[in-house]
Amino acid sequence: MRLDHISYATTHDQLADTVQRLGSRLGCTFADGGIHPRYGTRNFTAPLKNGQYIEVVCPLDHPATESTPWGKAVSKKANEGGGWLTWVFSTEDVAPIEAKFGRPALEGHRLRPDGKDLKWKQIGVLEISESPELPFFIQWLTPEHPSNEATGTSKITKMEIASKGELDESWFKSEILGGLGGVNVSWIDPSANDGEKGIVAVEFETPNGKVLVD
Repeated sequence: MRLDHISYATTHDQLADTVQRLGSRLGCTFADGGIHPRYGTRNFTAPLKNGQYIEVVCPLDHPATESTPWGKAVSKKANEGGGWLTWVFSTEDVAPIEAKFGRPALEGHRLRPDGKDLKWKQIGVLEISESPELPFFIQWLTPEHPSNEATGTSKITKMEIASKGELDESWFKSEILGGLGGVNVSWIDPSANDGEKGIVAVEFETPNGKVLVD
């Protein structure tokens, strides 16, 4: 299990501005990742170092947006003003995670503008609506990965997360902490974040120095 990507939510109207702003700050170029037809969302992605990437995701005017956990989570965060939505860990075998949750992972896919269809399974999105400090999990089903679309020039160095405990409610605490790949996590009490749990800020090492995105 390893940290695969981090997600930043915005509205459809603000998508282009958000992508341009983050790309400028991080010194990277975002590519159109395409539409997630099963979830009613779309994203733009930028590769980072260490096989990771960052996505900017927005809800669409689509029936699946308010009828799927991921669509609802993206829509809710976007309508609240946007910002960091979640962090995602990838695994080569999602079956043990399915066993813990007691339900199957959902399949997803998105067709990129270059014609490549990326496919995966994901699980744990239901939980992030109530506990946004927790990550969810993904197993890639196709060899293509957003971190390989270009050469990453920036990397995640630190995450600040508001949580009542340090993943104490997760079945996978040790695996998550062991899969950070050198990324430091600073835990703060939700009371210091207006009572809100979840990712507060992410620090990147970029070609122009350290950048903190909150």
